Amino acid sequence: MKTMRVTRNILSLILTLITVTPSLVQAQEVPGPDENIPFLITFGPAGGVTSWGDDDFSQTFFFTIPKDFKDPFYIRIYDADIGGKTDELNNFWNTRMVYSVYGGKGCYTHTDAKGISPSGNYKSGTLLATRAFGMDSKLDERWFTFGPFNPADGEYYPKFSSNVFKIICDGVSGDDGNLYRYALSRRPDANVPIEGANAFTYEYTFRMWNNNDTSFVSHIYPYIDSGCVYIKQRNFDWDNDGNFIVVSVERKGQVLPLSGEDHWVEDRMPILDAEIGKSLDFRFYKRKGDLVKNNNVVMTVENQYGENLQFFSAPIGGVPVYKPRIKVIPKK
Repeated sequence: MKTMRVTRNILSLILTLITVTPSLVQAQEVPGPDENIPFLITFGPAGGVTSWGDDDFSQTFFFTIPKDFKDPFYIRIYDADIGGKTDELNNFWNTRMVYSVYGGKGCYTHTDAKGISPSGNYKSGTLLATRAFGMDSKLDERWFTFGPFNPADGEYYPKFSSNVFKIICDGVSGDDGNLYRYALSRRPDANVPIEGANAFTYEYTFRMWNNNDTSFVSHIYPYIDSGCVYIKQRNFDWDNDGNFIVVSVERKGQVLPLSGEDHWVEDRMPILDAEIGKSLDFRFYKRKGDLVKNNNVVMTVENQYGENLQFFSAPIGGVPVYKPRIKVIPKK
């Protein structure tokens, strides 16, 4: 009997590892596995055309490294160049992007760093690495690696108990769309996650799937901090492509409005007590029928004070699951 119990325990452990490992391996990729988003996207600024689904031609992400992690780490970019199979062509390839990594004092805590537009001192902190990319077949659908970085070179933020780093992708010329992904890694040649690390942004610009099957539902996860009474969500250039549903521990599925072509729409939603200190699940279902292809969209969320809220790639508290309240009615 003892041998059978040991065998069952070993089998249980193996099954657990098989179940958990694939998600863990990708846990610090951006977009994260729970988000089901194919790519981030940033366009070149030429002509100032925003109708392709990018309102400001820049995107900022932050990485949090737990304070106890002391080893060198790397920030990797998938398909960093602009051209080839993945990216979005506008007439001919003529676009350049600059990726820049920042750490040090003010990298995160400077007010402009937490904004939703590339204005003021949004490049606050100490520049640790930068590189410009145009069309480069050697990088097409491959990973480029920045680093190694010392965790101590970030800005320590006590609330996160983490050192924070910032990466900015700026479109500096041209008008094509740059589709890309990030990964935080312990190694320069593979995506090996750092336990307890995470990534977040305040303005999320991303590509929807070119598929309207129900398995291609995308998610983003705004975190609701203490003191939040209501949120104002804003979304841009959704092309009326489907439905936008909010799910939480208290909401089974509340519908919010989506924007049209080259247009912002906003809506307020009260926050319930049970949602404080957790993430909401913003779910995006593509429209049935005629498929809207290459739909690029922008999302922001702020609280009642006008403070921007974070979208974490790995949702804080896990993916929220609706928990219906069961009322017991005494029998008369």
